[in-house]
Amino acid sequence: MCGIVGLHLREPSLEPRLGELLTAMLGQVVERGPDSAGVAVYGDPRLCPPGRTVVSLLGTSKAEVEAVLPGVRAYDADATTVVHTDAASVAAALPDARVIGSGEGFAVLKGTGNPVELAESFGLAGVTGWQGIGHTRMATESAVTPEGAHPFSVGPGQCLVHNGSFANHATIRRELRAQGVEFDSENDSEVGARFVAHQLAQGADPEKALRLLCERFDGFYTLLVSTSDSFAVVRDAIACKPALVAETGAWVAMASEYRALDVLPGIENARIFEPEPEEVYVWRR
Repeated sequence: MCGIVGLHLREPSLEPRLGELLTAMLGQVVERGPDSAGVAVYGDPRLCPPGRTVVSLLGTSKAEVEAVLPGVRAYDADATTVVHTDAASVAAALPDARVIGSGEGFAVLKGTGNPVELAESFGLAGVTGWQGIGHTRMATESAVTPEGAHPFSVGPGQCLVHNGSFANHATIRRELRAQGVEFDSENDSEVGARFVAHQLAQGADPEKALRLLCERFDGFYTLLVSTSDSFAVVRDAIACKPALVAETGAWVAMASEYRALDVLPGIENARIFEPEPEEVYVWRR
């Protein structure tokens, strides 16, 4: 049992409130995943300046980054350090650091502990932007570590959060490794993220990538996948794991529980529905 929240803004006047709203949503699903949490935010000018590549790292710090990469700006956010440079420079200067997100216009922040406290340590309430996703984790098949927290971001600008479990993840991991895909963990959710990233890299759009995932993966799952221009939701064939979508002219939101949607402005006028089994829903910027 984990908690998922996501917010895709259509109304630019709401962008200064992205972090405030995402923080409120995350706080409503703490009981679903009390051991760790993570978020991905799109469009915040401090974390991800326009036109700059951003790399999110674990296993280092602002001080260490700025010592080995003079002139490069970095920010600490709990266990995560956000760096404004390219991934190749980071890999060369900090070979022991773990990359948990890389691309333009977005940043990934992860940590362990109470999700409300983590949101505060991330400075999430002050974040601006046009899209954000979040996850509270209850670990079932791998250790409670920042690396095991969601989102899993393994493609440029792409993130995946997952509630559920993939029964055949070991088989699909072997198949992807045979095609040259590398993995950072034994987490089943990473397999889903790598599969989607692999499909996108081969030219599929998010809708096709998630349809292919439904064909290939066994188990129970609700997935929220974000990219630099889209926000997508899909559930397994029996829709075992909870999910609600709310949509207005100003925003689209998804959450594991209604109470996480009830904090949003205009929720009383939203169209609210449960995603149908194996139907892929995609909203684009």
